[in-house]
Formats: sequence, structure tokens, C-alpha cells
Amino acid sequence: MEGIYLDYNSTTPTDPEVVEAMRPLFTENFANPYNLHTFGLRAYKPVEAARAKVAELLGAASPEEIVFTGGGSEADNLAVKGVAYALRERGRHVVTSAVEHPAVLVACEWLAAEGWDVTFLAPDAEGWIAPAQLEAALRDDTVLVSIMHANNEVGTIEPVAELAAAARARGVLFHTDAVQTAGKLPVNAAELGVDLLSISAHKFYGPKGVGALYVREGVALVPVIHGGHQEEGRRAGTHNSPGMVGLAKALELARARCEEENERLGRLRDRLKELILALPGEVVVMTPSRNAMSNTLNVCFPGIEGEALMLALDIEGIAVGTGSACATGSDEPSHVLAAMGCPPELARGALRFSLGAYTRAEDIERVGDVLPAIVERLRAVSPASAQGLPRG
Repeated sequence: MEGIYLDYNSTTPTDPEVVEAMRPLFTENFANPYNLHTFGLRAYKPVEAARAKVAELLGAASPEEIVFTGGGSEADNLAVKGVAYALRERGRHVVTSAVEHPAVLVACEWLAAEGWDVTFLAPDAEGWIAPAQLEAALRDDTVLVSIMHANNEVGTIEPVAELAAAARARGVLFHTDAVQTAGKLPVNAAELGVDLLSISAHKFYGPKGVGALYVREGVALVPVIHGGHQEEGRRAGTHNSPGMVGLAKALELARARCEEENERLGRLRDRLKELILALPGEVVVMTPSRNAMSNTLNVCFPGIEGEALMLALDIEGIAVGTGSACATGSDEPSHVLAAMGCPPELARGALRFSLGAYTRAEDIERVGDVLPAIVERLRAVSPASAQGLPRG
């Protein structure tokens, strides 16, 4: 890979083994898998084998609990809107957190505009939602809680099992966005005790444009895409057979490697943190030192615009992120950092480093070599620095 890529939370390259697994579905097994002729059957078998493999890896009770989607955002929308509409006669209250991915946040805001009551739980300074907070927010008319497994910007791993237990005790369905944890942690829906769980293939070295939603047996959903009866009526549209097979293969490979990879990436992340903390002037690390994704490091550089720092690193051949890729282009500071109590002038200096399969020790040292001069130069010309804004 040319250059240094440290934006794996945004997307990952497709594993060559995944590409090979997908290849037959583009050529000889190209047919619609739900056509009854021989060509259709040739495509049907690998698609349903992929569904069974994903069910096994996610701890589902049966393959029928897996709904393939067009990605994580669609899976989140199907979970949030699908449950809300299915249970609208029972109640119109939904609970989520203020640090969710936009796919959940905007879906909940849309529900609010349609007449639902939505409670947005505020996290503590490290991004955690406490079970006691959720318990206090639940009401007799609450039908769904949606809280992510791990945050895409700062890496905080939420106590989903405890949160789901609190919801279950009140008879409330629980959805978790596991887009950042599937393939990186041993995500198991049954062990977490959740009713719905979203994943996206391109976050764990699979193809873009395909995801999946685990839906526990008995959970009712109103589809958000209409037209056909695919996915047992829960998601219309001709199947993306290559993508489904690719998702299953990518998840299988990532799960087999995740324990060793977590240890490796954790060491590299800690070295990067050490190098950044040694920089002249203050920096503020937003990623918690415990219960956080091993590949993620979010740092605020007081007196510098994060986008300017990102572009300066890009000139050096180093790709990093400033937050959620789905929010790129917004002038507003990160909603995640704002919810964690980070002042806007500090949040604007945030940079997210996310490591992955092709990250090597020499890449981290290279970042450490170029950062000091870049930070010094940008602070010298920054209007924020000149105005004496807080430095941490």
C-alpha cells in the first residue's frame, strides 16, 4: 500500500481472499438467487451458506435472523424505523445516545419529526452511557433503545450487555450498532443480549455496499425499502450476491485474526499516543485509556484546526480522519466530542487516528517524525492560537 493509511474506522481495503470468494458470483454464479431455474440455484446456495456463516459468527439462533442490507446505515435505519413503526400502537418513545453514528441519530431525529418522542442520553466525559441513566429514561411507552457497541470517533466501548439487560427488564427492545466492533471484537448477539445488531462489511476488509442486521426471532419490523419479498419481506431488492458472500468471508477471516490483531494494534496505538503526548505544547487525548477499541486514538490539538492538520499530514502521505466520514464537510465540531463536554474551540482541533491490517511500526514512527514540525507551524499561524483559546 502506497503511503500511510490511518483511517481504517472510515473504511478498509478489501481482503484479497474476500475478492476471490466473491469472484464466482460475478461470473458463473451470477443469476438472481431466488429464480427457480438451475442458474438461480447455483447462486442461491452460496448466498444462503453466507447467511448461515454470518449467523454462526454473530451468535444468531438461526440463519433466518440475518437480514442482508445495503450497508450499516441501512441496517441502522431498518432497525430504528422498522421497530418504531411496527410497535407504534404500543408506544412512541425511543431512547438513544447523543454519541451515535449519524445513521442512528438522524433516523431518530426523523422519528421525532414524525411524532415520536426521542430521549438522547448524554455520555460522561469519556463517552460512556451508564445503565442507571438508561433505567431512568425508560418509560411505559418506550419501545426501543439504540446504543452503539463502540464509538467510531473516540473508540469508547459501551457496556451494551448491561444496557440491554436494563431494557429487557422493562420489556423494551434493544438495538446496537456494531459496525465498528464486528470483526474486531468477538461480537455475539446472544451474549450481548440484544434484539437487533447492525454490521457493515467494508469496516472489516469486506466489500462496500453490503451490511447485515441481526433480528432476533419474534421481533417485528416494518420494512423501509419496499418492492419485493426478499429477506422474508424485510428488505426488498435483488440480492447483492457477491457482496453477501464477501461479507461472510470477510467476517470469518477478521474473527479468526481479531485477538492477535487487537494485541498488535494496541501496542502500535499506545506508541502513537506516546509520541503525540511528547509533542511541544498541550494535547488532549479523547479516547479513554480503558474499555476502548485498540485501533483508535482521538486527539485534540488546541490552537489548530483539525482539518488543516489532516491536510498537512496528507501532503506527507499520511491519511487520517477528523471524525465520522459520514459527517465530512460539516463546519460544526464533532457531535460526539460536544456530547462528551469538549468545548467547540478544542473539538475543532480533533484528529482521529485509526489503525488496521496494513499499519506497521515504521508507519507510527513516521507520524512521530513529521508531526512536531507540522503542529508547530500550524499553531504559529492559527487564529485560535493568536486569540489565546484554551490549550487543554
